[in-house]
Amino acid sequence: EVQLVESGGGLVQSGGSLRLSCSASGFSISPYPMSWFRQTSGRERDFVARITNSYSTDYTDSVKGRFTISRDNAKNTVYLLMNSLKPEDTGEYFCRVFRLDGDYWGQGTQVTVSS
Repeated sequence: EVQLVESGGGLVQSGGSLRLSCSASGFSISPYPMSWFRQTSGRERDFVARITNSYSTDYTDSVKGRFTISRDNAKNTVYLLMNSLKPEDTGEYFCRVFRLDGDYWGQGTQVTVSS
């Protein structure tokens, strides 16, 4: 069974940092691009960052220079290091993998940035 489990969220002051983790099970992440999305209440999930199987990365404009996505295929885990956090970064953060057999999401981890 394909599973993605996010962790590392929490409450942090503006300017602080958090590192989110997405631990995968039931499959190997190594052939797949992996992504992070975030959702604030009442809105759709928005793209945050992606890392390909060749370690290329891209980010939504609002987090460029502050967030870093990385992957450790040996640990079957994807990370999102978030620095210089702002109140507008508040939201539920989700890990995602799109495979031929489906579009899989984790349960999310909440990040709250206080001003």
